[in-house]
Amino acid sequence: MRIAYLDCFSGISGDMFLGALIDAGVAPEVLEQTVAALAVGASLEISRVNRSGITATKVDVIVNGQKDSPRESKAGTSDADSHAHHHPHSHDHSHSHHHGSDHQEGNDHHGRGLIEIRDIIRKAALTESAKQTAIAIFEKLGAAEAKIHNIPIEQIHFHEVGAVDALVDITCAAVGAEALGVDEIICSPLNVGGGTVSCAHGNFPVPAPATVELLKGVPVFSSGLQAELVTPTGAAIARTLATRFASFPEMKIEKAGYGAGTRDFPGHANVLRITIGEAGSNLAANSVQETISVLEANLDDLNPQVFGYVMDRLLEAGALDVFGIPVQMKKNRPGTLLSVLAKPEDADKLAQIIFAETTTLGVRRRQENRHVLARKWQTVSTRFGDVRIKIASLNGTVSSYAPEYEDCRRIAAEHRVPLKLVMQEAVQQYLQASEQKP
Repeated sequence: MRIAYLDCFSGISGDMFLGALIDAGVAPEVLEQTVAALAVGASLEISRVNRSGITATKVDVIVNGQKDSPRESKAGTSDADSHAHHHPHSHDHSHSHHHGSDHQEGNDHHGRGLIEIRDIIRKAALTESAKQTAIAIFEKLGAAEAKIHNIPIEQIHFHEVGAVDALVDITCAAVGAEALGVDEIICSPLNVGGGTVSCAHGNFPVPAPATVELLKGVPVFSSGLQAELVTPTGAAIARTLATRFASFPEMKIEKAGYGAGTRDFPGHANVLRITIGEAGSNLAANSVQETISVLEANLDDLNPQVFGYVMDRLLEAGALDVFGIPVQMKKNRPGTLLSVLAKPEDADKLAQIIFAETTTLGVRRRQENRHVLARKWQTVSTRFGDVRIKIASLNGTVSSYAPEYEDCRRIAAEHRVPLKLVMQEAVQQYLQASEQKP
């Protein structure tokens, strides 16, 4: 299995990620064609620079003929993410803003809304999978801003220049990651930096509020450098593209690439490194190993109708899987063993739901390792609508594929057609697309 490792010892931003992709072998033309397809008046300037002795690729986004400048020189603006990775604590960090009911979204000259950004990406001449990835990254960024401002995500607007800059970075990140041709992207713990940032409503310590929201559940640290090292766009890219956050994996290294931030810190290489190679062991080549929490409770006096509701609540709250097994309990009473698989960071929250919604007086909890086949999503178009296909790989070869049930169920209900017909057509379209690949 071919893997890529993002070493974020100096954090991550959108432009650094693009630079690392090009330095690792992604053709610059791939990203330049992506920018042209967006048709938002932007272009890329690609150069080779030195960062504390390390030669790296620098990518700058040119918007309406002007290079994006460091945020500290943009006092008073409100941008999605300037990507100037060197930001000292005096810069402005107001990523986005929302407007009252007197502003119509389509006519708002102050910024672009998420609906408009989705539309731009969907109309671009890109692969469907790249479009879905780019939209997912932008939605993560928008959701974080929406939570910070306590408003619906649809009301989030990105400043005109910042929106174009973030749109280019995010869409090129999605396309470039696909062009990299790896089965899995793994990310290191993130160095967030230090100092403070100036937001629309006052000063905040690094990492900024939106970045904190995006990095929930992700391992982070600070090397003590007084600068913002992880931008919101960089955080959104890492959260969406990386399957897990871990130390350097076992691999046979093929090549590495370095993407440069804007500033050259004395004694600190301000670069993002991406290392590509084949997973080292046979087991690693077949699967991803991760640690999960297992929660269990024996239930013998719970209404069966409630059990179904509890399962739905646990899944909605982030459980990886929930299932029940019939068991014979004390005094020969029939009961159910409730089992919940969860990310370790979600275990406490899910245990609280079990206590609140069931009659159990105790929940058992343990950590287990599991191996998971490499998997990815591919979107296919049917005559009824788009359906995601989940694809699992073994030794770099597709081992199984299946249409996403929720997509098929929704489409079947909307068009009043048999569910099995939608699922069959989705599989047929996937197979046809697979045969056309070189």
